[in-house]
Amino acid sequence: MDAFSDPEAVKRYAEGPPRQVPGFAGLQRMARLLLAERAPGDARVLVLGAGGGLEIKAFAEAQPGWRFDGIDPSAEMLDLARSTLGPLIAHTELHHGVIDSAPEGPFDGAACILTLHFVEREERLRTLREVNRRLKPGAAFVVAHFSFPQGAGDRELWLSRYAAFAASSGIDPAQARKAASTIGQRLPILAPEEDEQLLRDAGFSNLSLFYAGFTFRGWVTYA
Repeated sequence: MDAFSDPEAVKRYAEGPPRQVPGFAGLQRMARLLLAERAPGDARVLVLGAGGGLEIKAFAEAQPGWRFDGIDPSAEMLDLARSTLGPLIAHTELHHGVIDSAPEGPFDGAACILTLHFVEREERLRTLREVNRRLKPGAAFVVAHFSFPQGAGDRELWLSRYAAFAASSGIDPAQARKAASTIGQRLPILAPEEDEQLLRDAGFSNLSLFYAGFTFRGWVTYA
């Protein structure tokens, strides 16, 4: 997480996801559509890991009646979100911290994109329970992050595929391999079946996989 406090890294953040996450724009659009299935036109939506502002911007441009509460532990990334959102910040309240800094709600939906892979397993479960508690009954929760098989040899294979995709998107191959190695060493990545069980343990139901892009998985589930 140190990179999210580095001013230079923060400046470059918006360049990363489109080149590192297969179908990133489509992932954002699908997340918004899944939320909109149950959220009204004047919905209040919780966005966990809102630093950078990319998800809120994509959601707000398509759903001008929605209001957002965004949470992020990096003050620098929240500053970037304010810059990214521009006039759309009028629809948004940004909160510095983790899930405990979020308002009680209740919210009409929630999203957590490219965030939970930074969170250790036990804290991840606690976070998911707190998100669930803040949602209206039946509200959708959309989540996507690193999630791939963790068996013998699987981790190295999938990380090499992550690096190959990044390199094919224009990132220097040596930098892509270094990033993959760092991710493998530092992030508490879980297998998809473990991620799904955590969502169930947190009280969510009707879980569906809606996105799979190399090392990333995305689910929609309901409070």
